[in-house]
Parts: sequence; structure tokens; C-alpha cells
Amino acid sequence: MVSPPSGGADAFDAAAKVLDWSAARTWRERQRGRVVFTNGVFDLLHPGHVDVLTASRRAGDALVVGLNADASVRRLKGPGRPVRDELERAYVLAALAVVDAVVVFEQDTPLELIRLLQPDVLVKGGDYTEATIVGAPDVRARGGQVLVVPLTPGHSTTSTIARLRDRFGSAAH
Repeated sequence: MVSPPSGGADAFDAAAKVLDWSAARTWRERQRGRVVFTNGVFDLLHPGHVDVLTASRRAGDALVVGLNADASVRRLKGPGRPVRDELERAYVLAALAVVDAVVVFEQDTPLELIRLLQPDVLVKGGDYTEATIVGAPDVRARGGQVLVVPLTPGHSTTSTIARLRDRFGSAAH
């Protein structure tokens, strides 16, 4: 992971927006306004991801994305995932203008990262409810907000991978 330049990350320097936990803590301390947190695997970026990221950024002044590390993805999704490694996924996310910072986490849930960053707003996609969103009680206890963004119909990484396998066979692995 790359630490941001001392003067702050350039909005168009994707590598500088990928932060380790120490740099993320410093980044968070420097933020003024509402910091929004969302997380996920973001393996093959699709319109549903873009919708959640856009809605997340609109909910505050800065957006930090927690990204599941490769080992975490394998534990959660199986041995065939992720398709792209964590550095590639982090770089692609960081290149999006709506994303201000990306932090990779090794755990199966982002709870430790949420507790470290103490976001003002926590956002997840519509396949979750507030009751199932990890970290929601922590954010609410600090007076923060929890948002659920409706799913974008017809878009999921799992279904995209299945379509590619159907179309191209084993070459799509």
C-alpha cells in the first residue's frame, strides 16, 4: 500500500489514495465534514458497485472504501475468488473520482476498520438491512447514520462470472 503525499492525495493519483491502516487513521484525523464508509470485495466493478459508491459519496464530504483482502475474499466467496488481486481492485476503486481513500482489511468483516476510522455515515447495498450491517451499532452509538442503497437489478459479480463461464467455458477462469 502507498501512503499519500505529505500535502494530501491528488484526486487523480489512484495509488496515493490506497492507504494502509496507519495512513488511513491520519487521513481520517485530517478530514473535516462527514466521512462516509462503505466496504466490499469489488472484484469486477459493475453498475451496482458504481451506484453504491455514488450514493455513498453523496451522503458526505469524503468516502473511504474498505476492501476485503484476497484471503478474506477466498474465505467468504470460495477458492475461485477473487478474480483480480487486492492491489488491482484497490487501484481501480481509488481511480474513481467519488472515492477519496481505499483501505484493505484482512478480517472477514470490516468492524475493526470501522472502529478505527469512526465514519459519520455507514453505507451498504440493498442485499443488507441495517440489522445485518457490521458496524451499524457502533456508528449509530456515535450519532452517525446508516444507509442502505437499493440494489441495481441484474448486476452482481457472481452472475457476471457465471455468464462468462457459460459463454467461454473454462477459459474464463
